[in-house]
Amino acid sequence: MRVSCLQDTLSKGLSIVGRAVASRTTLPITQNVLIQSDRGMLKLSATNLEIAISTWVGSQIDVEGAITVPARLLSELVSSLPSEHIDLQVFSEPYSMTLKCGRYDARIIGTDSKEFPPLPTVQENVAVKIDPKVLRTAIAEVAFAAATEDSRPVLTGVRMELEGDKFVLAAADGFRLAIHRGSLSEPMTEPTQIIVPARTLLELNRFLGDQEELVEINLDPVRGQILFRLNNIEMISQLIQGTFPNYAQLVPERSTTKALVPVPELLRAARTASILARDGAGIVRIHVLPGSPGVLQVVARADEVGDNVAELDAEVDGEEAKVAFSSKYLLDVLGILGPDKVSLEVNSPSSPGVFRPADASDYVHVIMPMFVQW
Repeated sequence: MRVSCLQDTLSKGLSIVGRAVASRTTLPITQNVLIQSDRGMLKLSATNLEIAISTWVGSQIDVEGAITVPARLLSELVSSLPSEHIDLQVFSEPYSMTLKCGRYDARIIGTDSKEFPPLPTVQENVAVKIDPKVLRTAIAEVAFAAATEDSRPVLTGVRMELEGDKFVLAAADGFRLAIHRGSLSEPMTEPTQIIVPARTLLELNRFLGDQEELVEINLDPVRGQILFRLNNIEMISQLIQGTFPNYAQLVPERSTTKALVPVPELLRAARTASILARDGAGIVRIHVLPGSPGVLQVVARADEVGDNVAELDAEVDGEEAKVAFSSKYLLDVLGILGPDKVSLEVNSPSSPGVFRPADASDYVHVIMPMFVQW
């Protein structure tokens, strides 16, 4: 293979597929990147056997071919080269690849491309399209709430429901729940429910910032795979098998107290409280007081350190209420909400708190309470 391409485009391509390179593995070849000519472009691919990412880099293909080389080594080498044309040439005896860029000349020992794990393919049984901005917002509001431990694998994923021209993303880790409802760009023919690894969606979100065209999603529930097709990027992931909890029953149908407060003010108060909360089991107390105006107090207390109280004006509907949350979970949800107001709905100190953006009805976040002595 003999190819010529720009240093910056090759470096960007390697950084994209580098997200799927295995860090720790019993199969060393998965720490490599597969480089091959395809469709008149240079195709880069990597997989950790759970996620496979491919991207196409504009280049001049003089001779077709393929090779696999250590991904980290190649990425670091290319990023260190000057912003000029890079000439790549592959040799088979032994397998190696030379790089020439300006007055720089390097050679990397590689491996036959046939030894690289076969990249998965998705039979396009179910296909939908979605606006990248809509998908990016949905992932940002939901994926962080998935569990990070594998004790219950289904909770490390995000439930995706597709029906008609609507979709739902839901994630829960046993202590909190995030639900986003949105619209597809094109309706689909049959309802589908799957569980996508949260790690897959978080990686996908890194690529959506530059995406302007609709994102195509192809599903193969039988083989348990999902394909996300972007502009010159394809990501294939294994789906999680299992039964996701009935999340709808975790959202309280009604509340006795509702407080409406500006997100920036509540976020600042929660951050301040979290400083003392570190020495108080990470607990932040919320005390809602009706009135005109009403008051929402954010309290942190650590017996051996001190305490802190912040008072915010709030639009309160209902009776006085007290509830305590994990400072981490509280900061997480406030950190992804917009600059407008958030509605906090509570029933009692032992019932979940429900957070909803005041200016939107497509998102709801539920946090389980912490039990404290008031």
